[in-house]
Amino acid sequence: MELPDVGELTPPNRTLMGPGPSDVHPRVLKAMSTPLVGHLDPSFIEIMDEVQDLLRYTFRTDNQWTIPVSGTGSAAMEAAFGNLVEPGDTVLVPTNGYFGGRMAEMAERAGGETVTVDAPWGEPLRPDDVAAAFDEQQPDVFGFVHAETSTGALQPDVPELTAIAHEHDAYVVADTVTSLGGVELRVDDWDIDVAYSGGQKCLSTPPGASPLTLNDRAMDKILSREESTRSWYLDLSLLEGYWGDDRSYHHTAPITNVYAIREGLRLIAEEGIENRWERHLEMAGAIKAGVEAMGLELNPEDEYWLPSLNAVRVPDGVTDGEVIEYLLSEYDIEIAGGLGDLSGEIFRIGCMGHSCRPGNVAYLMTAFADALETLGADVDAEAGITAMRNEL
Repeated sequence: MELPDVGELTPPNRTLMGPGPSDVHPRVLKAMSTPLVGHLDPSFIEIMDEVQDLLRYTFRTDNQWTIPVSGTGSAAMEAAFGNLVEPGDTVLVPTNGYFGGRMAEMAERAGGETVTVDAPWGEPLRPDDVAAAFDEQQPDVFGFVHAETSTGALQPDVPELTAIAHEHDAYVVADTVTSLGGVELRVDDWDIDVAYSGGQKCLSTPPGASPLTLNDRAMDKILSREESTRSWYLDLSLLEGYWGDDRSYHHTAPITNVYAIREGLRLIAEEGIENRWERHLEMAGAIKAGVEAMGLELNPEDEYWLPSLNAVRVPDGVTDGEVIEYLLSEYDIEIAGGLGDLSGEIFRIGCMGHSCRPGNVAYLMTAFADALETLGADVDAEAGITAMRNEL
């Protein structure tokens, strides 16, 4: 076998304004370049404690069981469902977006039986529909997506949904992958039993260490399971020994990713979580004002608009693919198209974490207007750019 001719790694310098990953803060990159230590080194144990405290602050929770799962957001998702769902449990999942479908797949692989509560893509779940589903199906676990990345819709009424579930003695699992650190989320005040997220969205860290928090009620169910979870690697009854008081060996943690999420969470704490929510609202508001002034529409209604992920309807005269390609080739800007039922129907424009800055928003909107005009869409580019600038 010949020696491969592989040169120095030189990835392009993109501006990441899609559904994730987002731009990584220079301080996070610097933290990742610091020396490795062992995953049981006393200094690393201190870092683990700090990460847990910072995650509690960001989740707005006092949950003891709050950790970064070694893996991407899907690993944290699978840890949530794979541990909480036991064979024979009935799991209620939503149909209003792509990631509700992924919840169903993971619950079924854990041995659960899934039932659905329906809503159109781009709309939230209605409390009345959730209540009716509980009355009819009596599920043991209820999963919902707080910020649906595939549709750009935010789920309101979370305390009302959790109250319905708890009236039926069910457990609540919240997908907060695109909301944690970017839009208001209060795990304890909203009475959420389990919430999971990812680092590469509003936290602006590389994928690889993904937040997960569970209250005592959920952990009691997990630790009293009659049958072990089907995943050894994501078994929280084993991970508890590593992230809990004992700090006993379970696996080799991704040291560099833990450094990264620690620094990303430090940035959130320095800014203040409420200030960070407000920044995302203001910066995304400039995008929203700009695209609407151009004559474009957002997919969700205003009351369900998700600031961290703006789903913009593709106008007549262009396709999503050619606009995405133009932005990448001409401006080194990444946005994305739709998933599932909305494939080809929307652009997904992120405004998350370190990407959520005036310079990025202005650059994106100027380039987006140019792409649409050049490729033949009927838009008012000048009006869009003016409206965007008036909001910055």
